[in-house]
Amino acid sequence: MRLLLTVWCGVLSIGYPVKGSDDWVKTPTKCEVCKFLVTELKDRLRETGKSKEILRTGHGLDERKKKSIEYQKSDLRLTEALQDPHVCDKILEYNVHAERKGSNRYAKGMSQTMETLHGLVNKGVKVELGMPEEMWDKPSAEVTNMQRSCFKMVEDYEEDIEDWYYNHQDQDLVKYICEDRVLRKGERECLYEKFVEGDKSSEAKDEEKKQKKKKGKKKKNKVNGKKGEESDENNNKSSKDKLQDEL
Repeated sequence: MRLLLTVWCGVLSIGYPVKGSDDWVKTPTKCEVCKFLVTELKDRLRETGKSKEILRTGHGLDERKKKSIEYQKSDLRLTEALQDPHVCDKILEYNVHAERKGSNRYAKGMSQTMETLHGLVNKGVKVELGMPEEMWDKPSAEVTNMQRSCFKMVEDYEEDIEDWYYNHQDQDLVKYICEDRVLRKGERECLYEKFVEGDKSSEAKDEEKKQKKKKGKKKKNKVNGKKGEESDENNNKSSKDKLQDEL
């Protein structure tokens, strides 16, 4: 017999609408949008930054008339980082982790809430969220909102991104774009937020405790098993010595 569990989406804060609720979804702040845009752009540039390829640009077959450009400083690298595919498409890989605070709410990977719900389903519990189960892992309203804001931000600050790329790569991209150009004083708090252990939900902490206990038991059993083997060896040795004495 399957149990039925009805869960309100608003309570779980997974980013889907609930009728009659005024705060079913939080709008990502400009700081959060900029933070994750720059995070993804830096990752893209880091992936291609190791290339030592030299590009030859120009028309015609005469190689002497063509210019040599390092791929690391080329238009092609920046275009690929921003547009191939669009850097803001990576935002859709994020999920809302309602158990965390601030900008740490947005992270890749399944949230504790959804892990719990999937675990219940796997145990045979019927969970009702007011939507088909295949929709559970789709990007939430908050995340798609952030993606739209990301597209707008790239469009508005494309010249600043290009200026950093061609002239100021020695400066930190977060500071150059977000702190110095996009955000005003008082809007920059999320840039300095770090994920810490305290941000984990009580469920996550309980799970970690369980895992530690399991590891402790395994270690204890292993030690006891080793002691048992040593005891058997000593008994066997004692029996052999006795037999030799009798002979």
